[in-house]
Amino acid sequence: MRFIGEKIDESIDQFLKPIEKYWQPADLLPDTTKETFIDEVKLLRESCRELSYDYIAVLIGDTITEEALPTYESWLMDMDGIEQGNPHGWTRWIRNWTAEENRHGDLLNKFLYLSGRVNMHAMEVSTQYLIADGFDIGTGRDPYRNFVYTSFQELATNVSHRRTATLAKQAGCNQLSKICGVIASDEMRHAKAYKAFVQQIFEVDTSEMMLAFEDMMRKKIVMPAHFLRETGVKIGETFSHFSDAAQRLGVYTTHDYIDIAESLLVDWQIDSITGLNDAGQRARDYLMALPTRLRRVAERTKIPALEYPFSWIA
Repeated sequence: MRFIGEKIDESIDQFLKPIEKYWQPADLLPDTTKETFIDEVKLLRESCRELSYDYIAVLIGDTITEEALPTYESWLMDMDGIEQGNPHGWTRWIRNWTAEENRHGDLLNKFLYLSGRVNMHAMEVSTQYLIADGFDIGTGRDPYRNFVYTSFQELATNVSHRRTATLAKQAGCNQLSKICGVIASDEMRHAKAYKAFVQQIFEVDTSEMMLAFEDMMRKKIVMPAHFLRETGVKIGETFSHFSDAAQRLGVYTTHDYIDIAESLLVDWQIDSITGLNDAGQRARDYLMALPTRLRRVAERTKIPALEYPFSWIA
């Protein structure tokens, strides 16, 4: 961590944007200071009418996930090798990454509020629950496992937001399409950063990094909102219905999970890494065979067709 942290300023310059020069949520929403604000809101609400029930459910779930940033920051700040009192190095990366990510939830929340399609109180209850309940992504304090997780998760959120952008455009909601598109772009940059961190670890601690990758894939990469719930609903049940809606829409599917796993094998050149010990070799064998095994399971998976009555949707 010290070795990689020595060049963290270069990573910040490469993978994050200058705050003063980048977009803020207000840039993509009706301007409250203009006389045309009410008319713009009416147009926004009109454009949202054709969005399907499942689409609204998925967009709300994505928003709640993005708004739980306090949980994610505190989790990363607890990794081995992080000195919270040090304003430089890894602490600077985590805080700047969190600040950039935090805009996503703010933007989507305001859009949903203006859309008129959402029971905001119910949605806000779920957001508070998710932050209060915390999460366990199976990484512990190990940065190797955390960086495998963030590499995978940033790619997954890129897929989800990119698909919601496409569906919004198809429904005639161009403003929302642009919103989801710019968020997806952020997620891809962040994915490249975390993948680069893992690549650097492979160069200096090859076998241990391979074992960490194997361990995370054996556990399965759980989504950060896997504790998502509504009032009166057990932890995890709401997330299950949210996942079903995403599968029905094709926003994020089992096949996407497999494709992301396979893309990481390619990006990290797992098949050609040398210098592995026996345990590392066995881990590599497991990883290389994993996509084929997962696809066989996915072929037998059925997606529930019934819609679940989310308390979030007005």
